[in-house]
Amino acid sequence: MSDAAQPTVDEVRAAAEAVKAALDRHLAAVENRSGANDPAVYAAADALARAVDAYDQALDDGHGELLPFEVPVGETLPAYAGPEEPEAVSVLIRRDYLVADPDRLLGRARRVVEPTGGPVGTLNGALGVLFGEYEPDEIASRCEEFGLEEGDSTLWVTAAEPHGPGEWLHEPFEDADPELIVCRFDVSSVYDDELEALDPDR
Repeated sequence: MSDAAQPTVDEVRAAAEAVKAALDRHLAAVENRSGANDPAVYAAADALARAVDAYDQALDDGHGELLPFEVPVGETLPAYAGPEEPEAVSVLIRRDYLVADPDRLLGRARRVVEPTGGPVGTLNGALGVLFGEYEPDEIASRCEEFGLEEGDSTLWVTAAEPHGPGEWLHEPFEDADPELIVCRFDVSSVYDDELEALDPDR
């Protein structure tokens, strides 16, 4: 058992009710999702994971019982040290991909440049063509068509100072300060791995 003060029966039940409410919010977000990478779904999934984690802890502290599964929770953020009312925000996104099918990637890029007759002979050139032609969100939702396999991704919304045009382009990620994160959304295959471990026939 944890060394923390034991929760009351009512506190354990309240944690269980919080899980139920988080499940409802997650289902509602999924049913109303605006696309394959809807931040509202990610936020609801993260909130659900945290509610389950809190219930698991309360159950352990109050009754010496653990849930028969684990729900991965995103990295704990440091205490927010930014302004209460930011004048501006920066949205920082990282998405990782594996080049799963180089031939498909080259083929898609060649189809894009065919009207202009420009040659595409390398993977670097093909990536430049595709990411120049398509919006990042479209590539994320159609990555298999481009020969890419989606990996982990994260989106940070951080408090920022207002900047003039072109002011930060020479060092665009210099201000990626975890203490200025207003909210964060992580997507990782670790979620699928945990579910598959529970149901190997899935």
